[in-house]
Amino acid sequence: MVMKSKPSTSPARARGTKAKAVEASVTKAAPSAVKSADRTIVLLEALANSPHPMTLTELQEAMDVPKSSLYMLLQTLVGRGWLYSDTRLGTYGIGVRALLVGTSYLDHDRVVQATAPVITELRGQINETVHLARLDGSDVVYLASRESQHHLRVISRVGRRVPAYATSLGKSLLAVRSDAEVDALLPAKFAQLTPNTVRDPRALHKQLAEFRSLGYAYEREENTPGLCCFAVALPYRTPAVDAISASVPIARLDKKHEQEVVQGLFEAARVVSDSLRHLSIG
Repeated sequence: MVMKSKPSTSPARARGTKAKAVEASVTKAAPSAVKSADRTIVLLEALANSPHPMTLTELQEAMDVPKSSLYMLLQTLVGRGWLYSDTRLGTYGIGVRALLVGTSYLDHDRVVQATAPVITELRGQINETVHLARLDGSDVVYLASRESQHHLRVISRVGRRVPAYATSLGKSLLAVRSDAEVDALLPAKFAQLTPNTVRDPRALHKQLAEFRSLGYAYEREENTPGLCCFAVALPYRTPAVDAISASVPIARLDKKHEQEVVQGLFEAARVVSDSLRHLSIG
C-alpha cells in the first residue's frame, strides 16, 4: 500500500505562491497612461496569465494597488461580464466578454482569414494538426488550429501563448532575425517545459543557425512530450511575425512522413504569403 504524503503548504499558500509568478507578466504603466484604464488592462492580463483564478489579496500583491480601488474595479468588471467571481472561494477569473473580444480579433484579422483555407487543405493532405501563430514579445500566440483526424492528435491551442524558444513556430520566427535581435527578445531565464526544452541562449543560437540553413525549424519534445513539430515562417513581411506548423506524434513519424510534412508547410507558406502580398498586408 502506497501512502501519500501530506502537502507541505496549504491551498491558500499555494495560490499565493502562484500569484507571485504572475507579477513578472504585469506590465508597468507608461508615464502618460490613464491610471484607471491602465489598471484595467493590467488586471485582465494578470488574470489571463494566471494558471488559476485569483483572490483579491493575490491580485493586490501582483499589481501593487490599493485594495479598495482594486475591489471597485473588480466589481465593475464582474458586472460587465469581463470577469466572473466565485463568492464561495473569493476568487476572480476571466469572463465570457473577454472571449467575445478575442473571437472578434480573430474574425477580423486578415492574416487569419487568408490562412484559414490553406491550413485546412494542408491538414487534409498530411492528416496532422496544423497551427498558425504570431510572435508577441518573447512568446508565440496561437491564432488558428486545424486538428488531425487521427485518434492520437494534438488539441487546439488557439489563444494560448508559449515561449518562442520552446516551439518550432517560435524558432522559425527567431531564425529570420539576427542574433542581436533574438537576444533582445529572449527572457532572462528559460523555463523548462519538458526535459528536452532548450536550456540557454547559446544552445538556442546553435539551433537557429541550423534552421536558417534548412529554411524551416523543428523541435522534438521541447514543448510537449511525445510530439515533434515542424514550422515555416510566413515571408509576406520582413521580418516575419507569423508562422505555420504541423505537430506529429513521434509514434507515427518516419523520414517519408517528415518530408511530406515539411514540403506541405513550404507550399502552404508560399500560397499564404502570395495571398497576403496581393492584399498589401505587411
